[in-house]
Amino acid sequence: MSIPFWCVFISAVLIYLARMPVTTAMKELGGYDNHLPRQQQTQLTGLGARALAAHQNSFEAFILFAVGVLMAHTTQTAGWLIDLLAIIFVISRIIYLACYWKDLTWQRSLVWLVGFICSMLLMISPTFRTILL
Repeated sequence: MSIPFWCVFISAVLIYLARMPVTTAMKELGGYDNHLPRQQQTQLTGLGARALAAHQNSFEAFILFAVGVLMAHTTQTAGWLIDLLAIIFVISRIIYLACYWKDLTWQRSLVWLVGFICSMLLMISPTFRTILL
């Protein structure tokens, strides 16, 4: 499996790792309500609320990134830059989660932007394919 495909897999795992503090925070609200978990999540504050937002944002970021990797792959655009963009995306998402959990707002926005740019560059990578090969 290629580096970008591994990065897609890792990004999918990060979606659910982002949710781990949510479960802990929900248990602190009197136990995890498996009947109405989304209603219980609306009551979260602090780290629990931030972790929920990070979890939801992870879905949004994953879609763009996965599409970018697939666009590069289906057009046979490969090379060091595609690999690097995928790796930087994963690293930025890990840092993003840490920043969100620690309530580091401007840092979180900055690393979100890095990941977003990586996804956009992956999407348009077929246009500079000759440079990469």
